[in-house]
Amino acid sequence: MAEYGISTGQRVVVIWDRSSPVEALKSLVDKLQELAGDESHVSVENINQLLQSAHKESSFDVVLSGLVPGSTTLHSTEILAEIARILRPGGQVLLKEPVETASVHEGKVKTAAKLCSTLTLSGLVEVKELQKESLTPEEVQSVQEHLGYQSDSLVSIQVTGKKPNFEVGSSTQLKLSFPKKNAVSEKPAVDPNAAKLWTLSASDMNDDGMDLIDSDELLDPEDLKKPDPASLRATSCGEGTKRKACKNCTCGLAEELEQEKVKEQKRSQPKSACGNCYLGDAFRCASCPYLGMPAFKPGEKILLSEKNLHDA
Repeated sequence: MAEYGISTGQRVVVIWDRSSPVEALKSLVDKLQELAGDESHVSVENINQLLQSAHKESSFDVVLSGLVPGSTTLHSTEILAEIARILRPGGQVLLKEPVETASVHEGKVKTAAKLCSTLTLSGLVEVKELQKESLTPEEVQSVQEHLGYQSDSLVSIQVTGKKPNFEVGSSTQLKLSFPKKNAVSEKPAVDPNAAKLWTLSASDMNDDGMDLIDSDELLDPEDLKKPDPASLRATSCGEGTKRKACKNCTCGLAEELEQEKVKEQKRSQPKSACGNCYLGDAFRCASCPYLGMPAFKPGEKILLSEKNLHDA
């Protein structure tokens, strides 16, 4: 049974679908049981019931699907993942499926490259195409009847793959060798001369032979003069017909313009004859333009309407 990769004593499952002729299915199962021996166990599973089956993980050594003569079985991503689940580590899967020779049709029939890629993504390794052949007249009729698909570029291929020698999610302890460390780490010896070189005591500061530098002597008379604010401004700051400080001004022009703005606002305020206008109506003259307005702080900007100015 070298063509299927079956050895004596292995558990085998044959997957079939509605396109599989009944007599051909029985003949294939009898052939497998005869060639594999009595110690082997051959199971038969419908592809539509595979996902609902009660098979445990790693139940079979070999999975054969779509190999019933005259059948045209298509394997979905879910079916291939289930096949990988029930396969034992190191087990083999052999399947046969009609594929497109060109990816011109966007249908449910895959290309050979797409089928191999899907098998790999399902968790199988060493995926490879064994053989490619034209569809038999029975297979062409089966594709049209059971798949509702018609194309002149269909061929039949056999693909094989293996499950890795470990289960998904399995773990093992890594054997790592590290150099042994001494129980007590010995510090390197310190050179006395090097330690003395970098040691500074209080007596060293009072040594007559040590020249100390006065920090004030490091400054020139020019360094003590207060700089002219104009010299600190940027070359482009305040240029133009309208004085305007730069963005994020740091030379003081922004504060200077703000003070000029406040002074201008104070000058634009109406002059008070008595100086008590800000206290309220009880302290205001009869002709005060602020009559009827609440008290305010001295220098606070107060907007007067044209009516109040005219009446005043």
